[in-house]
Amino acid sequence: MRVWRYVARINGADADAVADAVQETFLAAVRNFDQFDPQRGSPWAWLTGIAHRQAALHWRRVGRDRCEQAGPSVEEAFTEDTTTSPLELAETVNIVRRVLAELPPDSAALLAGKYCDGCSIAELVEQFGGTTEGVRSKLARARRDFQHRYRNASGDVTSREPLNELNPKQTDTTAP
Repeated sequence: MRVWRYVARINGADADAVADAVQETFLAAVRNFDQFDPQRGSPWAWLTGIAHRQAALHWRRVGRDRCEQAGPSVEEAFTEDTTTSPLELAETVNIVRRVLAELPPDSAALLAGKYCDGCSIAELVEQFGGTTEGVRSKLARARRDFQHRYRNASGDVTSREPLNELNPKQTDTTAP
């Protein structure tokens, strides 16, 4: 279920595309199980990396237009935003998805865990391994990378906080 949610955040509401990416994720995991090294990370981190690559392949194969047609769940993603049109919200959701697909898998997984799933730092440490300070540091780098890529993708050069657009009900209290 976690893999499904992770892929759906990147691929959007198209259940068939999500199902295909999840299936490819598990097939790749079975094919390459001998390459899993517990010294390099947890099984979840390894599987998330595979899922991330499969979701990114989806973006390359079908492109942005098809993902927009599949449609993000704008109402669910931005239930409290009354100042932005549904079209602008849909565009923002698609930019966020595209940027997540471009990020390194561990960065995207950390951001999704923190801002979409609402995981605490302790929970992220448990899922991905490492230390509390190490996860905070990786999260800070991932956040900066996301913001830079988001601004480039959207043409936004203001100081707006795009991470809050992932989940507007949650704010980040872990910034160094």
